[in-house]
Amino acid sequence: MNFVNTEKLEGEEGSDFAAASEVEAGIRDFVRNDVAYLRRPTPGLSGVAEPALQSNAEPVNNINSLIQRVAGTSLTEIENLINELENLRELLHAEGQRVLREISGYAQLSQAAMKSTRMIADNVNQWKRSTEGLRKG
Repeated sequence: MNFVNTEKLEGEEGSDFAAASEVEAGIRDFVRNDVAYLRRPTPGLSGVAEPALQSNAEPVNNINSLIQRVAGTSLTEIENLINELENLRELLHAEGQRVLREISGYAQLSQAAMKSTRMIADNVNQWKRSTEGLRKG
């Protein structure tokens, strides 16, 4: 088994490196145990009873606990990030709805202004025609 001297490393990088080395060591042990189990003679050929599956359960539990320990902080940070992104999504959705309402209000106001302008222009044209008719007549 390869061991890495982590005493030289300091701070967070050292702890991350040590944790990574610990995970690698656990995975190596698991693979070795798993391969050793596969290299054992088959029960039908040698007449030996099948080995208990509990021998593999312990390394699996060790690796699971090791991975949970190492990944626990990362998973917590990822969960916090997901929560923040969901809150941001809700905020953006609410702001999108507000902007949509504002645009709709401006569109209605613009249409009302155009109608009023047309009515005023029509009335001015009618007054113009009537004053021209009075001058001619």
